[in-house]
Amino acid sequence: MAPGTPELQPPKFPSVKSLSESSALTSIPSSYTFTTDPNQHIASDPQDSIPVIDFSLLTSGNPDQRSKAIQDLHRACEKWGFFMVINHGVAESLMKGMIEACRGFFDLTEEEKGEFEGKPVLAPIRCGTSSNTSLDKILFWRDFLKVFLHPQFHSLNKPPGFSEVSLEYSQRIKKVVEELLKGISKSLGLEEWYIDKAMNMSSGLQVLVANLYPPCPQPEHAMGLPPHSDYGLLTVLTQNEVGGLQVQHQGKWFNVNLIPNSLLVNIGDHLEVLSNGKYKSVLHRVVVNRKATRLSVLITNGPSLDTVVAPAPELIDESHPPAYFGMKFQETLTLSQTNKHHEKSILDQVRI
Repeated sequence: MAPGTPELQPPKFPSVKSLSESSALTSIPSSYTFTTDPNQHIASDPQDSIPVIDFSLLTSGNPDQRSKAIQDLHRACEKWGFFMVINHGVAESLMKGMIEACRGFFDLTEEEKGEFEGKPVLAPIRCGTSSNTSLDKILFWRDFLKVFLHPQFHSLNKPPGFSEVSLEYSQRIKKVVEELLKGISKSLGLEEWYIDKAMNMSSGLQVLVANLYPPCPQPEHAMGLPPHSDYGLLTVLTQNEVGGLQVQHQGKWFNVNLIPNSLLVNIGDHLEVLSNGKYKSVLHRVVVNRKATRLSVLITNGPSLDTVVAPAPELIDESHPPAYFGMKFQETLTLSQTNKHHEKSILDQVRI
């Protein structure tokens, strides 16, 4: 072995990809079996669909167009907590390049990926399966890769090109998020740079999360990801052509059908805290299928790790007392890994 070459580590837990590709697999292991049907209660009302935000209007120099876009953003955040962003300026080729770079990582050997497996939650690069294999009684039908991109950029030396595309993609998404947070600040009645300054976004935590959901021989008994909300302020998602993401809205589950080349954005737990519950993080889940592999790439955008996230004082009065107490962002992330995965574990820690 050449000097300085990291020794490849055997995987600590079999990847779902390797399970799925096993010729002997005809049913899923019992550790992956969910007792409830993940496909039940799916709404199909075409009149009730995820809102669409035209990013070009949000950044327009025309005050009337921008005002309307901020109103649209307010309704989307208040009613859904999810919205699709069109005309965002991120090149289609870059979005597809990011997906393919992540696919290249999952196609590495189990030994190559094992170098990053089993790391703690704040490790800059880690991969694995499920969420927390030491605590989860039922495992999820997915493999993941998580890479810290900001405030310090980290990347992988393989597959080739991953570092370059992830850097360009993260920078483009950061600009989109900056404008969205400005619009959200205005929609809350705050100064447009309020969230950026209060959350110290210049040192904010930006993490790439790639999720791979391989074909499953018994999709009705497995779950890619169970109902959950996301940490942070905003999550931005792109995916390959395979669906599976479902959003809960007014007690019903809706399939997410993305507009081609759009970005899907959802509110995170810490934006719910900052808005004092005016904008709520929304439960979502991922179901799997028998034939196709789903691959999604998320960029989570949060405050700096040492920022105390609490309701904005401007949003508190006698009629709206604080619904959450403040906690450092890093503390909530660390605590979330010591509890079993459940729907809103982070918010449960800070709810008054």
